[in-house]
Amino acid sequence: MTSLDLTWNTALLYPAPDSPELKSDMESFEKLAADFRSRYFEKVAMLDDVGLLAAIQEYEALQTRMSKPFCYAHLLFASDSGNETYRALSQRCSELGSRLSQELLFFDLELMDLEDRRFESFSSMPEAAGYIHFMEGIRKFRPHTLKENEERLLTRKDLTGIRAFTKLFDELSASFSYKMELDGEEREFTGEELLSLLHHTSADVRFRAFSVFLERHGEHGIVYNAVFNNMALDHGQDMELRNYQSPIQPTNIGNEIPDEAVEHLMSVTEANYGLAQEYFRLKAGMLGMDRLRNCDIYAPVAEAEKKYSFDEARTMVIDSYRCYDPEFGDIVEAFFTERRVDVLPRTGKSGGAFAMGISPQIPPFLLLNYTGTLRDLATIAHEAGHGLHFVLSQKQTLLNYHAPLPLAETASVFGEMLLTLRMLDSESDPEVRKSLLCAKIEDIIATTFRQTVLTRFELRLHNERKTGLLSNDRIAEIWLDENGKLFGDSVEMIPAYRWGWSYISHFIHSRFYCYSYTFAELLVLALFQKYREDGDGFKPGYHALLQSGGALSPADTARLAGIDITAGDFWQKGYDFLKGLIDELKAVVQA
Repeated sequence: MTSLDLTWNTALLYPAPDSPELKSDMESFEKLAADFRSRYFEKVAMLDDVGLLAAIQEYEALQTRMSKPFCYAHLLFASDSGNETYRALSQRCSELGSRLSQELLFFDLELMDLEDRRFESFSSMPEAAGYIHFMEGIRKFRPHTLKENEERLLTRKDLTGIRAFTKLFDELSASFSYKMELDGEEREFTGEELLSLLHHTSADVRFRAFSVFLERHGEHGIVYNAVFNNMALDHGQDMELRNYQSPIQPTNIGNEIPDEAVEHLMSVTEANYGLAQEYFRLKAGMLGMDRLRNCDIYAPVAEAEKKYSFDEARTMVIDSYRCYDPEFGDIVEAFFTERRVDVLPRTGKSGGAFAMGISPQIPPFLLLNYTGTLRDLATIAHEAGHGLHFVLSQKQTLLNYHAPLPLAETASVFGEMLLTLRMLDSESDPEVRKSLLCAKIEDIIATTFRQTVLTRFELRLHNERKTGLLSNDRIAEIWLDENGKLFGDSVEMIPAYRWGWSYISHFIHSRFYCYSYTFAELLVLALFQKYREDGDGFKPGYHALLQSGGALSPADTARLAGIDITAGDFWQKGYDFLKGLIDELKAVVQA
C-alpha cells in the first residue's frame, strides 16, 4: 500500500454522500416501513407459523437494506467529524433512524407478546430454527417493555436526548488538537499521537503527554459533566420506567449472562489484582524506578522502543493469521488490498480503533490510528480479528449476524495472541523477548483488570446519580478510588488522572460493555490453552464458534470449541495463565 492507500475507500458502499444511489435508498425507507406496518400491525398474533416466518424474514430484509446507508454515514463521520457534509449526513441518518424505529418497533413488541404456546408451535417448525434465538432474545425483555405508544415516545425523545449527548461527546472529543514541546520544539498532536507517547523512553515525555491529553479534557469539564450526568440520569429514568433492579441488568439480559455470573467474574478478577501489582513492582525495578506512575505502565523496557512501519506491521499481522489458517490470512489481507482500512490519526477523526460489520452481504471496514508502536501493531491484529469474525459470521442472516457482546471480543483477542506467540517463537534476543512479554502481560491487565475497574466505576456513577447531580470532583473521587483498588501502593496516579474517566467512549456508546473484554480475554486464554493441547484438532470447533455469529447463547457458542464457561474454576484458569507469563518474565529478567 502506498501512502495514498491509507484511507478507506467508502465508494465501495456509495460513490459519494450526494450520490443518487444513496439518495434513492434513504428516500425509500419510510414508505417500506409504512407498508410493513400496514401489513402486520396488530396482526402478528393472528399469523400462522408460515406467515410468521415470512413476516420475520421480510423484517430482516428491511433491516438489511437500511444497514448500508446508516453504516456508510457512520464511517464518513468517524473519518472526519469536522466535515460539514459528513455531519449533515450523520444527523440526517440519526433523524431518519429515529422515525424508522418508531414505525417498526411494534413488530418486536408483538413478537414479544406472543403467547408461549404460540411461540412453542412456531419453534417446532424446522424452517424457523434460524430465528429461535433471535426471538428468545427479544422475549426476555417482556417484563421490562412498555406499551407501543410509550415506546415510540421514548424513541422519539432519544433523538434530542441521549443521542444528542452522544453526538456532542463524539464531536467535542474528535475536535481536539494538542500542543506540547518534544525534542526542543513545540508541536501539534492528535490525541492518539499523544497517547502513543506513553510508550516513549523518557519518563518526562510520558508524564507531560498524558497530562496534556487529560488536562485538555479537563478544560471542557463542564461539557463532560453534563454529558455523563445526563446519560446516567436518562438511564436511571429508563430503569425506573421499565422496573429494572440495577443499572447493569438490561445489559446482562441482552448478553444472556445472569447478574450473579457477571458479579462472580468481576469478583474473581478483583481477587487477582495482586498479580497486576506484582507485575507493576517488577516493571518498576526493570525501569530503575522506586514506583511506577500510571503514565509509566506502558513504558518500553528496552533502551529504545522499536518502531514498526505500517507495511511491516501489516505483513506481520497477515502472516500471523495465515500461519494459523491460510483462509484467515486471505480474509485479513483483503482488508488492506480492498482498502477497507483507514490507518493514520488526524484531527477530526475518531480516536481509538474499531471494526464495523455492516451486514452479511457487505464486507466490513476497520478504523485505526496507527503511530508505529508495538501496541499499535497489536491493535491491527485486534481489529483484524473483529473483521475476520464479521466475515465468517456472514454465513448467518442479519438477525444472527452480530455475536453477543461477551463473545464480540473473542476473535480480536485471539488474533492478538496469534501475533504475540508468533513473535515470541521467532525471537531469541532476550531484550526483545522481555519487551514482548511485557506487552502481552500489560495487554491482559488492560483487558481484564482495567475493564473491571471501568465497570465498577460505571456502576457507582449510575447508582450515585440516582440521588442527585454529581460534581466533577465527586466523579473524580469515584474514578480514583476504583483505580486505586487495582494499583494499590504499586502505582502512583498523576494529578491530571482525575479526568481519566472523561475520554472513555464505551461509557457513552455501549453502556456496561467493558466487562465483555474481561469475559473475552479469559475465554481466549482458555481457547489458546486448548489450541496448544489439541493442535489442528482445535481448529474446526473454533471456526464453528466464529461462524455462529449471534445464533446461539454465549455458553452454547463457547461449547462449539469445547469450552465450558459455567465451570466453577473457569475464570481463575485465565489468571493462572497470567501468573505463568509473569513468572516467565521474572526468569528472563533474572537470567
